Amino acid sequence: MTAFGEPGVRPNTTSYDEDPYIFSTDTLPSDRRFLPPLANGLLGWRVYNNIMHMGGVYNGEGGRCHRADVPCPLNVRVEMDEPARHTYSLDTHTGIFTHSLSSARAKVSQSLYSHRYYPNLMVMEILLVREETSEGPITVNLLSSFTPQSKDIVFESRPDYKGGSHIQGKVTAAEFPGGSCPTVHLIWTPERPTLTLLPEQRQARWAFILVAANSLETAEANYDEGLDLIATGDLRPSHEKAWKELWLESTAEVTGSEPLCKALIGCLFYLLSAFPSIHDTSSSFGGVSPGGLSNGGDGQDYWGHIFWDQDIWMYPGIALFYPMLARSVLEYRVGTIDGAKDNAQKQGFKGLKFPWESAVSGREVCPEDIYGQQEIHINGDVTLAFQHYLYLTEDLSMFAEGRGSEVIYGVADYWVSRASWNPDDKKYHLLGVMPPDEYYYNVDNSVYTNTVAKFSLQFAVDLADLLQHPAPKEWQEVAQNLKIPFDKEAQYHPEFDGYVRGNPVKQADTVMLGYPLGLPMTPEIRRNDLEAYEAVTDPNGPAMTWGMFAIGWLELGEAAKAQHLLDKCYKNIQGPFQVWSESSDGSGAVNFLTGMGGFLQAVLFGYTGFRVQKECLAFSPLLPEDISELCIRGVNYLGSQMDWLLRKDEVCIVLREKADTKSCDLQLVLKASGTKIPLTPGKAVTFPRESGCVCKVAPGYSCWPL
Repeated sequence: MTAFGEPGVRPNTTSYDEDPYIFSTDTLPSDRRFLPPLANGLLGWRVYNNIMHMGGVYNGEGGRCHRADVPCPLNVRVEMDEPARHTYSLDTHTGIFTHSLSSARAKVSQSLYSHRYYPNLMVMEILLVREETSEGPITVNLLSSFTPQSKDIVFESRPDYKGGSHIQGKVTAAEFPGGSCPTVHLIWTPERPTLTLLPEQRQARWAFILVAANSLETAEANYDEGLDLIATGDLRPSHEKAWKELWLESTAEVTGSEPLCKALIGCLFYLLSAFPSIHDTSSSFGGVSPGGLSNGGDGQDYWGHIFWDQDIWMYPGIALFYPMLARSVLEYRVGTIDGAKDNAQKQGFKGLKFPWESAVSGREVCPEDIYGQQEIHINGDVTLAFQHYLYLTEDLSMFAEGRGSEVIYGVADYWVSRASWNPDDKKYHLLGVMPPDEYYYNVDNSVYTNTVAKFSLQFAVDLADLLQHPAPKEWQEVAQNLKIPFDKEAQYHPEFDGYVRGNPVKQADTVMLGYPLGLPMTPEIRRNDLEAYEAVTDPNGPAMTWGMFAIGWLELGEAAKAQHLLDKCYKNIQGPFQVWSESSDGSGAVNFLTGMGGFLQAVLFGYTGFRVQKECLAFSPLLPEDISELCIRGVNYLGSQMDWLLRKDEVCIVLREKADTKSCDLQLVLKASGTKIPLTPGKAVTFPRESGCVCKVAPGYSCWPL
């Protein structure tokens, strides 16, 4: 236990010269796209930007739908009349960005944050502290270019509310004909041109709050809450407490590579920022877009739409730690069932067709029709997230009362109606599709699409059996007989029917059969797939790709090859604040959460070998040469939390004291010897590095009653 520390407590990171959780610089990046985003699952803002965004608030119909620009009154620069030294820091412990100015007479700190506990609230605080030798008044200037206008929302002034300025408006165009146009209320502390520390004062603090909400009642209630928090001195502490709670739930840290440690912290921080509070019970989460809430306006960062990126790339790393946040993703998809039904009907098929690009309703909002028509693997991507959630939690309420079963059964019905029987090979085919590799379209039998369809059909059969729901026999029939392209002579999986080996590919596609899909194959075939596609994958393709290749090589025991590929990802990390770009040259979507999700999975599922399976959490750890330790805290499995410490030759697991009365008794099963070791809360279990799994002591027993 000494190396591990107390379960649930962040380890000592003083082995590095600086705290890896704090990203600091003396100069801001010249490309302002790489300034740090501040988000809390509802509000998102890139510091010093004139506009912000609000979850679920879009403007424009169909393919013109994009996140509505909301003006941000907190876009304020602080300046002093005298020469000062500037520093800028993002503290990911607390989610606070601070601009510090230090002169001969005073120190000024401007702190900005999206409140982690009260999601309708954003805050700017300014602290002015006199140096010992200075006398007289000290004034700082607040420079603002704020105007209460938006190209997406027609705002009008409302009467001030308790000293706060107030505007209200609606977006100009609904997502679909007859749809509603969201209303936005902003109430904020009026900006001031200067702040002055009086001669008799040693220091002074000012707080400026901004509330954004969809109704007057919610806006006023949150502004009242903000004023109360200021009065009681709990505005900042309540925010910091919420972030501390998140980090106590989970961390992922390495010893041996400071860049990797900072990258992991940055990825987890920005991903968590895109999700709601773990205390949020509103079920109003608007999903996670590739560039997060801070980005996604008209014509940029994929318009703020929700893709497979959420379910395949971002979700797994969050679901491993936070079941409640994982469930919010599933609830977002449940909320789009009606739109998915409409999409399927427009294509002439039964069931549900989730949109390639989604906003609020679930109707297709992709600007280019071909993607919505052909990139149908999105259906299997969505159901895979539901499947992993059930395997990680056994929470059947999500599928019964939570309508998750409607998603799974609706997708199964879609696959059955979409598949075509081919009498020549006596297989079902999926014709005219676009694979994840978007260099190709209108192809037949994308190996990724067919595999994810097969697995989602099989899961539908299993879930129906679990919930005692009569399953149509066609689900099993299509699942068993769906063509999975395979070249027997070359012993590899061609990307689709007619794919010519050696042709270029855009991104990870076929290599994802092994992970995350888990298609059974020999090590030889796995190697052949990796070698065939690694050589022809676009080096300037999207950032998440190399994480999937790294996981594949780690499966095969080739840590050096995996690390070489994972190292490519560092080119996508731009500037001092660990902000990712979609492409390594800095182009594409910014704060590219998809790439962060792929990178995080390479560590959480690659180095550990974690695989979420039907009756266990399997593991097969392997660390690269330059990493001496990997510490992963808060792995959440069947209601229990585990802390893992991986070293070169040994593994240590500590089961945390049980807070969940529904959690199961768990055991560790080592693969080679078959040794079974019960996991006892608070007691460390250390064993030589080898493969195995964590599973229930009583197999087949469900933790959750039907």
